[in-house]
Amino acid sequence: MNKHDASSPTLRAVPLATEVARVGSTAGQAVLGLGRFAMRSSVRGPSGARRRAARETRETFARLGPTYVKFGQLIASSPGVFPEVLATEFRGLLDRVPPADPVEIRRVFVEEFGEGPESIFTEFDPKPIASASIAQVHRATLRSGEDVVVKIQRPGIKVRLAADLRILRRVAAVLEWSVYGRMLNAQEIVSEFEANLNDELDFRDEARAMEQWYAAVKDSTYSAKVRTPKVYWMFTGSRVLTLERVDAIRIDDLSAIAAAGHRGEDLIRTLLLSLLESAFHGGIFHGDLHAGNVWVDHDGRLVYLDFGIVGRFDSATRVLLRQLVSDLLIRRDYDAAGRALQQMGAVRRSRLPDTTANDIATFVAPVGVTALGSLSYGSLVGQLTELAKKHDARLPRELVLVAKQLLYVEGYMKQLAPNWRPFVDPEVLKFFAGLVREAEAERARMPSAAIG
Repeated sequence: MNKHDASSPTLRAVPLATEVARVGSTAGQAVLGLGRFAMRSSVRGPSGARRRAARETRETFARLGPTYVKFGQLIASSPGVFPEVLATEFRGLLDRVPPADPVEIRRVFVEEFGEGPESIFTEFDPKPIASASIAQVHRATLRSGEDVVVKIQRPGIKVRLAADLRILRRVAAVLEWSVYGRMLNAQEIVSEFEANLNDELDFRDEARAMEQWYAAVKDSTYSAKVRTPKVYWMFTGSRVLTLERVDAIRIDDLSAIAAAGHRGEDLIRTLLLSLLESAFHGGIFHGDLHAGNVWVDHDGRLVYLDFGIVGRFDSATRVLLRQLVSDLLIRRDYDAAGRALQQMGAVRRSRLPDTTANDIATFVAPVGVTALGSLSYGSLVGQLTELAKKHDARLPRELVLVAKQLLYVEGYMKQLAPNWRPFVDPEVLKFFAGLVREAEAERARMPSAAIG
């Protein structure tokens, strides 16, 4: 389902001399940084030691450069997957990367378009408004008068990433000798990280994904509540992306959202339902909903940015997902739910254990009963991990990606609407009722031998 796999040549080809040069300066520091955290993060250890270890690890990654900053962002962007003390510390890496040399930035323009930014725009601010590990963003004005933002890939980033990824794969292999590394499944995390980076390196893919996502929701009831910036294709290439400039507020800027008169419940409801609508019906969903990528405009519409990471479900998987929802939440048929997960490739055993139905029922029970303000998603992730181990399960990448986005949504809920319960909300109930009707109609059309 993903455009690139772990064997993609995009970030694999790198001169041996480049890798050797980077090994000496990075591998030891990376291993030591993660090793310090692993040793000090014992459940019984003092919280102060864990915080110090997390800070030291974050500082190490910042010194090592863009690849490690990006990997640190993966840690920060995976609430519930990594220890909270580590995820919290790494959130400081989300948008605090020094900008690239302006001379090198101009060279990227010349290589992409044959001329510098001063020839393309009437105004171009050389000082970026945001600077991250892969790219930085500048304000500009087109000659036709439109205000835009221009996302520019860091010069030489592909070679740097390729060398560092080979090092990270070796570090992950070493870490899996430890209990902590095996618990985190370090090698798989690095493989997913590599796949995501491959997806982010061609900005034309990001622009197409942005337009595809909006096309997936534009005919739904949520089209008037969400938006994406317009893409200016004439000024977009593999390393430069030019977008409409949107005046909006970050979703985690609680005081500004309150001052603008936007209701937290309305925003969270739209965030949740637009995510589910695009995934269950459109087959494409935003795969990185951290606060820098979700904004709120003057009209209260959610503005989605940065489609470098997206998830995709083919039509057959969407049918299975709708039936899974029906089995879990309405029919309470946990045997059928287990078989649906097996059909999606989540369970590798040929025969499900007799306890599967009871285990799934235990996992699903808290949903919709407890107010989200007091529901521990970290605890649910822990339960899911134990369930996966028991049943030799490994969820497909896209399902894991959806789960990560739901954890983001849950985090914003606790900030903006802590007492809101989605499964008693009329609009959410209406959405799921529609899914159930579709699932049952699809089930009725299936041959009897194929019905779960």
